[in-house]
Amino acid sequence: MPRAFLVVMDSVGIGGAPDASGFFNGDLPDLGANTLAHIAQACAAGRAEEGRSGPLHLPTLDRLGLGAAMRLASSVPFPGLFGVPEGLWGCAAEVSPGKDTPSGHWELAGVPVPWDWCFFPDTLPAFPTDLADHVARAAGSTGILGNCHASGTEIIARLGAQHMQTGQPICYTSADSVFQIAAHEESFGLERLLDLCRAVAPRLHEMKVGRVIARPFVGNPQEGFSRTANRRDFAIPPPAPVLTNWVQDAGRRVHAIGKIGDIFSMSGIDTLSKGPDTALMQQLATGIDEAEGGSLTFANFVEFDSLYGHRRDISGYARALEWFDAELGKLLPRLRPTDMLVLTADHGNDPSWPGTDHTREQVPVLVAGCGTGCIGQRGFVDVAASIAAHLGVTAQGPGKSFL
Repeated sequence: MPRAFLVVMDSVGIGGAPDASGFFNGDLPDLGANTLAHIAQACAAGRAEEGRSGPLHLPTLDRLGLGAAMRLASSVPFPGLFGVPEGLWGCAAEVSPGKDTPSGHWELAGVPVPWDWCFFPDTLPAFPTDLADHVARAAGSTGILGNCHASGTEIIARLGAQHMQTGQPICYTSADSVFQIAAHEESFGLERLLDLCRAVAPRLHEMKVGRVIARPFVGNPQEGFSRTANRRDFAIPPPAPVLTNWVQDAGRRVHAIGKIGDIFSMSGIDTLSKGPDTALMQQLATGIDEAEGGSLTFANFVEFDSLYGHRRDISGYARALEWFDAELGKLLPRLRPTDMLVLTADHGNDPSWPGTDHTREQVPVLVAGCGTGCIGQRGFVDVAASIAAHLGVTAQGPGKSFL
């Protein structure tokens, strides 16, 4: 039976979103943002030399059509284009009113977001008093710390010691529709932090805040603090059945890799593997070798976004892309003749752009195992419809298959 692998390269946008002028980083619209092009240009100009050197080298992705997709989306040439792609290739634009993780993934899975997300103002305080009081009561504390827009690493450096002294959770947000709670794994307790996030998530979800995120950290005031890998996202459930449900309801298995389980609240998911991207690549390799016939494996590689895009680290982003490309090159020959592997992204996060927010961009759609040729400019929802068609399950969303 045919199998499908949907791999999201988190934030690897290729510019050209038709509505980019309506989305902003601070006061600057996203019009002109292009994550991949600006990384490639910086590499070619010798401005991305930390831990790597020279032009951006992505031969595997480019053979699948990455450079051609970028030219289709934004008319920007990709240095080192190999010529005629060896897979199906195209680009896709989002219609949901957001440029965040849930919006992008839900729409890739077949269901656009039908509401406007709640965003907190960049003010002091950022949260309504009744919400801050609700979180403090749930935490059993006298109040909360932070209550602002902040970088996660900066705010634990600034407030970590006070948090350990008072027991008050550190609460902060960003330009995304998120409510983040940071707490020390030992002095506050990891399970207590997760329980707190579970307790307050329904209130935040009623407000249409997309995610409550647990941000555990360790360390001490003398040696400094660092976040751990035990992050957990408590996301608002999708408003309708999505690709994972379609496949599971047809009696097939669905395997999630990375933060897919959090994004979809485990709906329609049979197994979940988490960890850093290096471990997730091994899980994807295992899935290619062992996943059942008829199954869907849905993976997200988040570190492009979390470690490099938001931190505006061009060299780091380029290193991550080149590592991913090399590992992907080892996996493609292991696909079975009836397999379909789709590579795409959920939004952009241009590391050359002002601010620290995601950028509204089109994304590549690269398909191995289903022939060659251009599939044109599509909607995100067409990805789900095409995977459903390949697996022979009924699609319930508005997308149209490109197969």
